[in-house]
Amino acid sequence: MGRYSILTTLLAILLDLAAHAQTADWRNISTGHVIPDESYSDQPYVVKTDDGAWLCVLTTAAGHEGTSGQHIIAQRSHDKGKTWVDRVAVEPADGPEASYSVLLKAPNGRIFVFYNHNTDNIRWVHGDNPPYKDGKVKRVDSQGHFVFKYSDDHGKTWSAERYDIPMRMFEIDRSNPYGGEIKFFWNVGKAFSHNGKAYVPIHKVGGFGEGFFTSSEGALLCSDNLLAVADPRDAVWRTLPDGEIGLRTPEGGGPIAEEQSFTVLSDGSFFCVYRTIDGHAAYSYSRDEGHTWDSPQYMRYADGRLMKHPRAANFVWRCENGKYLYWFHNHGGRFIGEHPQRRSMSYQDRNPVWLAGGIEMDSPAGKVIRWSEPEILFYDDDPFIRMSYPDLIEEDGAYYITETQKDLARVHEVDNAWLEGLWTQFATKTKHADDAILQWKRDVAKRGKVTIDAPVLPELFRRDTKPVDQPGVRTGKGFSVDMVLDMAAAKTGDSLLNALDGTGKGWLVRLNDRNAIELVLNDGQTQVAWASTPGSLAVGKPHHISIVVDGGPNVIFFVVNGKLDDGGTTRQFGWGRFSPYFRSANGSSGLRIAAEKVDALTVYGKALTVSQAIGNCRSEMNH
Repeated sequence: MGRYSILTTLLAILLDLAAHAQTADWRNISTGHVIPDESYSDQPYVVKTDDGAWLCVLTTAAGHEGTSGQHIIAQRSHDKGKTWVDRVAVEPADGPEASYSVLLKAPNGRIFVFYNHNTDNIRWVHGDNPPYKDGKVKRVDSQGHFVFKYSDDHGKTWSAERYDIPMRMFEIDRSNPYGGEIKFFWNVGKAFSHNGKAYVPIHKVGGFGEGFFTSSEGALLCSDNLLAVADPRDAVWRTLPDGEIGLRTPEGGGPIAEEQSFTVLSDGSFFCVYRTIDGHAAYSYSRDEGHTWDSPQYMRYADGRLMKHPRAANFVWRCENGKYLYWFHNHGGRFIGEHPQRRSMSYQDRNPVWLAGGIEMDSPAGKVIRWSEPEILFYDDDPFIRMSYPDLIEEDGAYYITETQKDLARVHEVDNAWLEGLWTQFATKTKHADDAILQWKRDVAKRGKVTIDAPVLPELFRRDTKPVDQPGVRTGKGFSVDMVLDMAAAKTGDSLLNALDGTGKGWLVRLNDRNAIELVLNDGQTQVAWASTPGSLAVGKPHHISIVVDGGPNVIFFVVNGKLDDGGTTRQFGWGRFSPYFRSANGSSGLRIAAEKVDALTVYGKALTVSQAIGNCRSEMNH
């Protein structure tokens, strides 16, 4: 191991130790174990090798993304990502750009790595002017040749020869400035195998301009015999789907359809999800192994509501238990799709990451995936830090997810019970019994205001008295207000729950003038307010509402009648951030309840999960 590798490995260990000392919340990305790199770090993808190790490849460079010197490295872990050894450069830093690698393991243990390679050492390509001066795009990592190497010793060494994969011309290629003689493309989608065939996603690009890629669509490179032949030169490749048009956006959608992520369902159907600039991810099914695809649609929850997503990678995985996980960012909608700078502004806000669970359902065409309400999976304390390009590894019944924020890549173990909550959402009817610090039900004989002892809520930010300077520290704690509201009795402006003291310190829940539930928090120095989506509460009906204050990502969200409030068509974000320096919502010693409007109330001394809030709703509302 070279001096540089030793130093970076030691730095990674120190970062791990510091992160674990600061927070116990497994969702905070700083608690993950660092995967060493050179500076820039992208696509930390992993396969399990036949000698029991994890093999990770990633794109790295001493500079930032897209710079000269960008290349592929591989390394191995024998302790589930805690430490990494056997680092090797699949392509050297002093060669042409080599980027965006994905792995595939053959049944015989041979491992393939596929990636972009600027084999012809082209230093610029034609792009739009503006934004590129003189129409020259000098970032050249998304064109050239799509290639692979292989390893027969579990990733310790790689073939000296690099093998080109022929890519059939599509309409989008013929329309580029070179008429397809130079193809624009890249790949982040994991390769997969099915019925003995190898499949590698490819994202074709039409041109470069505002937002970098100006048009894109998805395809699959398929080889019937790669996994079986001894000499990779004997592999035969074809480009799918049939015809000259790849996976695009739904009818009426925008020109961006990229970063396709594929999985195979139990009946052999292919499912593909991919990003757009329309405010929603798109998906499609293929029932004939990628030759043809259903008309693309936008992603939806099980009840038919559209799922929101910006221009960011969104990944789907089929787990060993036959269920599915979906990584996305849960904001967007028309606020991205109708924005005049949607090509570029849609790259923002990849923090936090949300995860939905999926289960298979039957349809007339074959199996389909039914998606749960999502939960916050990962976050960083800095809202501007973005995380993406994940991978899923299962080992000994545990689940691990990699991610990168482009400077540091990490691997994280995900809580099993938390994941099970996603998959059991469709059936859960149980009220969460733990962590309740107040439970109250209305006495039908009493009307008007009722005052009871206010629960003592957790501190969210406090002084740490151990260091000499006694700084502030975030506790990561939270609380939840779970209530059944009688909208027949409530009207605009009504205070429903009030624990404010005479100075205005404390907390308040009210029905605001936009027919939405609003939470107000005040610690004497800072006031926080967030409301459910305007007009989300039907008048004259009872509603179950969970208000969750999560001091990990410092997010407030609402679950209304068992559905996560995502802002609908009214706002881009259904969830809202609050100040990381907000101290405590404790105020009055008494909690005043509008008893003719509130039928039941439970306050929890922690942030409920969305899954727990759904169970509460079904239990309280008897459905």
